[in-house]
Amino acid sequence: MTTDVIVVGAGPAGLMLAGELGRAGVRPLVLERREQPGTAQKASGLGGRILDVLRYRGLLDRISAVNGDASPKPIFPFGGVYLDFTGLDETPLHAMAIPQAQVEQLLAEDAIELGAEIRRGHEVVALEQDADAVLVEVNGPDGSYRVRARYLVGCDGGRSRIRGLAGIEFPGSTYPEVNRLAAVAVHESVTVLDDGGIEVPGFGRIAPGFTHTDRGVFALGAVSPESRVMFFQTTENDNTEYDNDEPLTMTELGDSVRRVLGAEVPLGAPTRLSRYQFQDRQAENYRVGRVFLSGDAAHLLPATGAAMNLGMTDSVNLAWKLAADIHGWAPADLLDTYHEERHFAGGRALLQTRAQAALRQGQDPAAEALRAVFSELLADEPALRRMGALVAGTDLRYPNTGTHSLTGTFVPDLPLHTDHGATDVAELMHAARPIFLDLADRADLREVAEEWAPRVVIHTAKTGDRPADALLIRPDGHLAWAATIDEPSDTAKSELRTALAKWFGIPESMRSK
Repeated sequence: MTTDVIVVGAGPAGLMLAGELGRAGVRPLVLERREQPGTAQKASGLGGRILDVLRYRGLLDRISAVNGDASPKPIFPFGGVYLDFTGLDETPLHAMAIPQAQVEQLLAEDAIELGAEIRRGHEVVALEQDADAVLVEVNGPDGSYRVRARYLVGCDGGRSRIRGLAGIEFPGSTYPEVNRLAAVAVHESVTVLDDGGIEVPGFGRIAPGFTHTDRGVFALGAVSPESRVMFFQTTENDNTEYDNDEPLTMTELGDSVRRVLGAEVPLGAPTRLSRYQFQDRQAENYRVGRVFLSGDAAHLLPATGAAMNLGMTDSVNLAWKLAADIHGWAPADLLDTYHEERHFAGGRALLQTRAQAALRQGQDPAAEALRAVFSELLADEPALRRMGALVAGTDLRYPNTGTHSLTGTFVPDLPLHTDHGATDVAELMHAARPIFLDLADRADLREVAEEWAPRVVIHTAKTGDRPADALLIRPDGHLAWAATIDEPSDTAKSELRTALAKWFGIPESMRSK
């Protein structure tokens, strides 16, 4: 059997990649070793930049219809302290509470609708590649078989077999701690206080936030008197390696709470139980020949709330580049930019999650002083906004993408007025195509862009307070080029032509000139 792209792993990164490839006209084969979709309670929500990406694809409405809209997060935990955005007119961080299993279900439906084939119970056991293709051996329910593909992407998690078979190093460390996370109904004997804390019989008051003891940390989310659902986590130093597929039990959870607090906390019926350990790792290369890595196979972060979102945006970056090569118009080094850009993005995510790890560790006076000083710094609005953008991943600007301040950043969702009526950038991005957006009726620049049509879709529109005269938008939503307002024609045309060739190749009509 032969195919264009094999995706190994049907988690969020793999399914997002499959859907994005489908939008670009490539039908991938997804191989997943598990026989059934995952039900383990792992990541619990989407947040930050991935929400914009999903909206730009028209997928956020589909997810919201099942789970409710994304909402601003006025308070966000950050390594033993809190980012408190309640004093800002607009929070820099939005999130949607949705179990990972539900995200995977919705992404799988989207990918299948767009032509992907998902085979469950099929495990890749061997891999070899040459200059032209990748050959894998697969164990399936009916025996072993081989598949040949132009490219293979390992989206098979932190213990990625693909990463090992490709010989890619995964340096880093495992933190000697275990986290147990739960959402449980507040027991009838526990009183919910006005500040969101709880009063436990025989123990006393537990405030929302982080309670540090010499045995670990008990983190309590503010409890609503109406819902009476208690969301909390224990963190203990422990060198035991747990099997993440082995579910957390109420007995294990209760024992952990007792060890950390030194007291019994009555617990009601659970709606979520999960256990996880943090690792701090990043693959040395996201690409070796025709083999790529995305998601947890490429990076593991020592904090919650970032891994699934980062992995899905890895896949959005990679998909259009693979499709461009398969369709024959990719510039020679386009696929190399995947490692350059996403390794950089992974480094930014590691930066803030490593900072969280440093802040939450240590229970001595020095550690408490560090958390206190950090909290004081966050009282300044610019610092608070900057940290919010870092956590959300909305401050990302890819390196080596151009000199204009907008290039390499994610295109804002501008309201647009066209000859056909009102629209916005998000709606234009639904098709995942390269876009040239003329905002100043620059016929000179449209003339250049038209040389790349229909590879690049051209739109002319007006917007209030335009950020540039024109924008060249990549399929992943990042800006490849922007024209400075009132920039001289010859300069702007030359820079636009260079950017078009760099990201979208030389059209056949121009090769013969």
